[in-house]
Amino acid sequence: MSDKVSSVRTIGLLLCLLGISIPAVALAQSSQTQPLTLNEPSEYFGKIYRDFYASYRLGPTDEIAIRVVGEPDYSLERVKVSPVGKIYHPLIGDMEVAGFTTDQLARKLTADFGEYLINPKISVELLTAQSAKVGVIGEVVKPGIVVMTEPMTLLGALTASGGVTDSANKSEITLLRQMRNGRLGTVAVNLKRILEGKAEPDENLVLRDGDTLIVHSNTRKKITNIAAIAGFTQFLAFVTLRR
Repeated sequence: MSDKVSSVRTIGLLLCLLGISIPAVALAQSSQTQPLTLNEPSEYFGKIYRDFYASYRLGPTDEIAIRVVGEPDYSLERVKVSPVGKIYHPLIGDMEVAGFTTDQLARKLTADFGEYLINPKISVELLTAQSAKVGVIGEVVKPGIVVMTEPMTLLGALTASGGVTDSANKSEITLLRQMRNGRLGTVAVNLKRILEGKAEPDENLVLRDGDTLIVHSNTRKKITNIAAIAGFTQFLAFVTLRR
């Protein structure tokens, strides 16, 4: 990623988190950056990433690796889930994998391979997740990555994250969106207006793959982990997730 694009994203996040509302704006490029202070972002976002990979359920066009300890001939370094949710393995043939987590699939494969191998040790790794996803961070019950299996609104994503906490500032939700030109757009949303039925229908935004929602707090300073959020947004912005 170029320094210019990186700085643009950082500036957009900085404006957003300072409270400057820029509805659906694509920010101008700048070559200037500034030191950023992080307050333990690795633990916060690390848990989100771990939870995502642990709970993600496989679907069509996802790619996984299947590794069988001591049996390289039966290991597959990259296999794509078919449009009907199946994969092919030379030892056991076609098998349904859609809807499984990687741990669940590893257990199933261990049982299936056990008919041919003695005490097989199998691991499954998610390489590419093709399903649409959005990030929800800040004052929500379950911050993390929400997988969209159908069109989802801002309210839908917040609900999927357990709802906002008591200390959430419902008047100030920030949407971060990666634009097609590589720049970062921000939209300020008043959740309170939506919940009170005072908002226009289009204020309950329909989310896109890679969006990030930030729910700010009434009781603490606004989220200031600029660099960490930028990395999180970039993580979501790619069409695929690669470990």
